Amino acid sequence: MAAIEREAVDYDVVIVGGGPAGLSAAIRLKQVDPDLSVVLLEKGSEIGAHILSGAVLDTIGLDRLIPDWRDQGAPMGPEVTEDRFLILGEAGHLCIPTWPMPPMLDNHGKFVVSMGNLCRWLAGRAEELGVDLFPGMACSELVFGPGGEVAGVVAGEMGRQKDGSPGPNYEPGMELRGKYVFLAEGARGSLSKQVIARFGLDQGRDPQKFGLGMKEIWDIDPARHYPGRIIHTAGWPLGGNAGGGGFLYHADNNQVYVGFVVHLDYANPYLFPYMEFQRWKHHPVIAETLRGGKRVAYGARAITEGGWQSLPRLVFPGGALLGCAAGMVNVPRIKGNHNAMLSGIHAAEAAAEAIAAGRGGDELEAYERAVRTGPIARDLRPVRNVKPIWSRWGLAASMVLGGIDMWCAALVGRNPFGTLHHGKSDAEATGRADRFQSITYPKPDGVLSFDRLTNVAYSFTNHEENQPCHLVLKDPEIPIAWNLPKYAEPAQRYCPAGVYEVITEGDRPRFQINAQNCVHCKTCDIKDPSQNITWVTPEGGGGPNYPNM
Repeated sequence: MAAIEREAVDYDVVIVGGGPAGLSAAIRLKQVDPDLSVVLLEKGSEIGAHILSGAVLDTIGLDRLIPDWRDQGAPMGPEVTEDRFLILGEAGHLCIPTWPMPPMLDNHGKFVVSMGNLCRWLAGRAEELGVDLFPGMACSELVFGPGGEVAGVVAGEMGRQKDGSPGPNYEPGMELRGKYVFLAEGARGSLSKQVIARFGLDQGRDPQKFGLGMKEIWDIDPARHYPGRIIHTAGWPLGGNAGGGGFLYHADNNQVYVGFVVHLDYANPYLFPYMEFQRWKHHPVIAETLRGGKRVAYGARAITEGGWQSLPRLVFPGGALLGCAAGMVNVPRIKGNHNAMLSGIHAAEAAAEAIAAGRGGDELEAYERAVRTGPIARDLRPVRNVKPIWSRWGLAASMVLGGIDMWCAALVGRNPFGTLHHGKSDAEATGRADRFQSITYPKPDGVLSFDRLTNVAYSFTNHEENQPCHLVLKDPEIPIAWNLPKYAEPAQRYCPAGVYEVITEGDRPRFQINAQNCVHCKTCDIKDPSQNITWVTPEGGGGPNYPNM
């Protein structure tokens, strides 16, 4: 097959990903040096289309990036006025007071926001500064320089047919080359995964850990709406089956953000995270808020949860990992957007300094140092043991022992437990089906709870049909020959969009991939026990089109 010839365009910095990390980097680069040429590429149909987050925002990153964001009209929701943490039983709940909690967990002074809308606003600021923004441009390949350094990306390739061959409207895309390439793709980014493996960036680090976050937006009865009230829950319905919990954030305009996170290190392959979310909404304390309301949007996304121990080396020849591409979520605070923005700022400042000194294609050690010694480190290091404690000994231990560990870190700057480590990857944590009982879930009622395919319609997901499947099986035989008898093929349950099915035809089961349903959460790439599924980018513009997530 003949090599594909592509036009190449040179920039100072190429940024992959239009989330808070990538946009912050783009803005900061132009703030430092307006003459720098910067391009930002986003696979979603528009900036914000693929952004899904809770979110209660700590504005530390935004304050540093755009100090007068209030005067500039940043689309922030209500400031947090009421912060509740509930332990749920099947019918009742226990309200845990917030005063014994370490001060780092205090949400007062934070804001309930749509990160999708905030990213759209940041994109406007970036364009005003002269950043070239190209949404609908999926980055499918890395470009390497003569010394093996990352020198750019291939973006905008379109028109391949299902068999992979170029179709009649094939567009080869372009090579966007830069002195530095920033990968800000979010959790389990496809190019980031390649870079981590190629350069061994995770050597000596703990395996990255993940959660699956699912979210709905509801219009509710104004009489039940309390702007600025946020509620976090733990306990029922997960119990001992998995770590995780729910959230209910009262935003503007009589809307609430309703979400549920399941840690992906669960063992029982019969666990159905999406149905745990749907069941949770029927708890009286949640149902009371939603009663008489209407769900208007749905989405799902993997969340990095490994924290400090799992943070890979952040720099490689020619570029850097930003935000959740590296894994900068603070799990007990349930926040990562602030660290994503700070990482973009740090990377931009390091790259601008390097370019001013005539460098390019090397490793930005100044960025690595800034993350390891600055505000991101001060946020992640003190809480590093909460997730390992939760994974090993459960929720109660994480609250008591994790609380002690965080309080000591806050008061004396030391963690009495040292650094606890994550053991297995989330894929390896999956247990054999014959060691567990299957779980029976209530049928969705169509009022508070919904089946997956109905909800996926509210993610406004769309993919061009005649393109190669972007969910690639290393071995097509494994789902039926290995995963089904050993693990009851958990892909049919862990996917929050109904992408994977086991269909019986006669007496023979068949594995079916409904790639058009994919909301780009990356759970399959993470949780498949055989690590047989690789998520690659579909054509640009494909996937969900989240309005206000």
